[in-house]
Amino acid sequence: MSTLLFTLGRWSFRHPWRVLVSWLLILVIAGGGALLLNKGTDNSFTIPGTEAQEGLELLNRTFPQASGTSAQLVIVAPEGQSVRDEPVAGEVADVVTRFGDLGDDVLAVTDPFDETVSGLISDDDRATIVRVQFDGQATDVPEATLDELNAIADDLRDEMPAGSQIALGGDLFSTSIPALSIVEVIGVLVALFVLIITFRSFAVAWFPLVSALIGVALATSMIFVATQFASVSSTTPLLSVMLGLAVGIDYSLFIAARHQDQVRAGMDPEESAARSTGTAGSSVAFAGITVLIALVGLSFAGIPFLTTMGIAAAVAVAIAVVVAVTLTPALLGFAGPRIAGWRRRPARPRRAGRAAPARTRRPFSERWVRLVTRRPLVTTIAVVTGLGVLAIPAASLTLALPNAGVQPPSSQARQAYDLSAEHFGAGSNGPLIMTGTIVTSDDPLTLMQDLGDEIAQIPGVKEVALATPNPTADTGLIQIVPETAPDDPATADLVRELRAQHDRLLDEYGVDLKVTGFTAVGIDISDRLGEALIPFGIFVVGLSLILLTIVFRSIWVPIKAAVGYLLSVAAAFGVVAAVFEWGWFADLLHVTREGPVISFMPIILMGVLFGLAMDYEVFLVSRMREDYVHTRRARRGRADRLTAVGAVRTGFVSSARVVTAAAVIMFAVFAAFVPEGDSSIKPIALGLAVGIAVDAFLIRMTLVPAVMALLGEKAWWMPRWLDRVLPHFDIEGEAVERELSLRDWPEPGTTAAAVGDDVTVHADPDADEPLLRGATFRVEPGRTLVATHPDPRVGRAFALVVAGRLRPAGGRLRVGGHLLPERAAWVRSHVGLALLATSADPVGDVRAALSGGTTTVVLDGLDAVAGADRDQVASLLRDAGATGDLTLIATARRESAVLDILAEARRTAPASLPLQTGAHERPTTEVISS
Repeated sequence: MSTLLFTLGRWSFRHPWRVLVSWLLILVIAGGGALLLNKGTDNSFTIPGTEAQEGLELLNRTFPQASGTSAQLVIVAPEGQSVRDEPVAGEVADVVTRFGDLGDDVLAVTDPFDETVSGLISDDDRATIVRVQFDGQATDVPEATLDELNAIADDLRDEMPAGSQIALGGDLFSTSIPALSIVEVIGVLVALFVLIITFRSFAVAWFPLVSALIGVALATSMIFVATQFASVSSTTPLLSVMLGLAVGIDYSLFIAARHQDQVRAGMDPEESAARSTGTAGSSVAFAGITVLIALVGLSFAGIPFLTTMGIAAAVAVAIAVVVAVTLTPALLGFAGPRIAGWRRRPARPRRAGRAAPARTRRPFSERWVRLVTRRPLVTTIAVVTGLGVLAIPAASLTLALPNAGVQPPSSQARQAYDLSAEHFGAGSNGPLIMTGTIVTSDDPLTLMQDLGDEIAQIPGVKEVALATPNPTADTGLIQIVPETAPDDPATADLVRELRAQHDRLLDEYGVDLKVTGFTAVGIDISDRLGEALIPFGIFVVGLSLILLTIVFRSIWVPIKAAVGYLLSVAAAFGVVAAVFEWGWFADLLHVTREGPVISFMPIILMGVLFGLAMDYEVFLVSRMREDYVHTRRARRGRADRLTAVGAVRTGFVSSARVVTAAAVIMFAVFAAFVPEGDSSIKPIALGLAVGIAVDAFLIRMTLVPAVMALLGEKAWWMPRWLDRVLPHFDIEGEAVERELSLRDWPEPGTTAAAVGDDVTVHADPDADEPLLRGATFRVEPGRTLVATHPDPRVGRAFALVVAGRLRPAGGRLRVGGHLLPERAAWVRSHVGLALLATSADPVGDVRAALSGGTTTVVLDGLDAVAGADRDQVASLLRDAGATGDLTLIATARRESAVLDILAEARRTAPASLPLQTGAHERPTTEVISS
């Protein structure tokens, strides 16, 4: 990957206008698609496979008058007056009539004075509720109908006596549409300020912002295009904006900062941009992949709207990665050598006669890492204890779907919610519904009355407002008003108790009752999300262990990283609970109502924080590992605890500046969504802001160096067998560095078709000795090489490695001017390969290997071709080599067995390479007679 990104970065640097115009064109197309295809967001939450969802589907089929969304107008008479008296009663009757005339969208209007209805007039007769039942969900109600509803409420407000209170609310208005405010812009300005300080340049500071804003705009446009084909909640675009902005700035920052450091060190800007994209860009790609996996893992919960939210956020992150590795080097191409920024102000010369200081002052990062590694055990205990205390409030964290009660007090829906709770009890805002099939009953009215009386006796039920069959008498409905609010844990307990009565009521009355309604759906979603937390936690922690083990070739580094991640999550949960449950700093953060937080906050926070935590882990620890490896090589493989601690300190100092800037930017972006953010986004933004601050500054920049110092050289230990089994993922750009260091090997501008030096291949990862060792050879264009060994496995290993199909375990190898294994993809597409020893159709395989205009072909087991096939293969090679530019590399058990076929193919003076296995002497090529 790093070599591909190196090439991409160089191309983008050379063609900045093409890259910029291409992204702008894509953005315009996506924006136009969003304008044409946007169907709007959908805040109706569904959860397939739950009892509440099954109940809603039953009502949709048999009792549509009770299955759709509803609105309610709360009317409170002035102090000392009754809603049963004039003029209030007359105004209420007029409102009922006007609501009924709204159109076909209205299925029913409940008159509070109807003798068959109870619970819609308060006990003191001062308040009443007019309920309007609609056809379909909230998103199905036309905007014109909503405007007419509000107009009727406004007219009533003008007609009612002074001192009256009128508020329009209900399920239809229970969720607000999130929107950006000026406060979020402050977060972007803070990010810009941090970038100016980091780069010491006004112009360069805009590069990460431009990259992030283009990526966010593109992702948001694509989300609105997706509304044409899928249901997308209103929280989804805002979450993708928040996440895409944060990671987009940081990913571009990592590449630009590496480039600036290299240019300041004297590297050519074009070379530096390519290297930065290949090295830091590899880390960005790895970090983005981890975030993608974690976000897609939100589907663990099995909740459609959450799966959609995770996929949308993952798309935003993927776009941020692609924009960072293409647009950032292009913008760097615009800057050229100006990327270096302002020079630091030189120190003032000291006055004559005053002594010079004994030593220069160390930077803060160096002083900090020395402090935490000098007493690593004390540091570790202090950090773990402090975060443990911070996590204590997390035990009281409760979850619920958002309702009108968490909206700002200025909203009419919140006012209706509060008035309803004040005059009718907290449970009036979240009635429950029990429904079931009663087709076998010969007296449905009595049956439903008896069931209603039975349900009314259950603790937690304030009253049964309605118990009735549908018009066709095949489905019954019981509307239950709980004693507690919809998001109160006691209401969830009541739902579980009602469901626990299922078997008893089925035996006694013969009705299969299901508990449903908006409140029950929310409780089911919260329960499902709670059940998914542990599996999801195991998934992300397990994923971090696997990925970091592959990256750092260590056992202890991944374990330490996973424990640090869990501490960050616990601390973030604790702070969220302290603010939203306990009320700490609630006024300062504009929390409108204390209580449960949105149900999917924990799982989203865990997913996003996992990816970001891995970012910091990779960028910090990779530099520590790099310094440790280089120091150990310089000491000829010897390393002790002092070597390891020194690498921790130097690696920390090298990466602390960029990681600090990235963490401050992310904290600012997330924190900006807290004060004026939507009630659904606010706890997520606060949790992410706290999680980022804790993970970056307390875990990665304090606990990690302390634990690494405690472990010493053992931090990099891993069993040899595991090191061989695990794949290699180059996130540090080692492939780029290797390719650059060997770009003049075997000589500048080499013309060799294939050249190898001490090439080694392992057939078995656990084998102590290689299958192929020490192959050194050189083949010029148009020439022939015959590699021989009695064991055909050795010859096949050589053929596969030269053709780019097998990774060499050691040595240097270049084919067609491209270094292996870094350019294996190019070699595979340009070098033909035929495995003839086991081929059923050797002629066809050779013909396929020679197709496509290839100039280099590798034939394994050429000596196995016999009879008529031998003549046809020779003919194919003769025809393909007629122009003289075909390079042939063949393997055989004996060289004499292929001389005649080569002579017939007119391949003169082939070079011979006796292959060796195990620990034998290294062979070299020699020319043999044809």
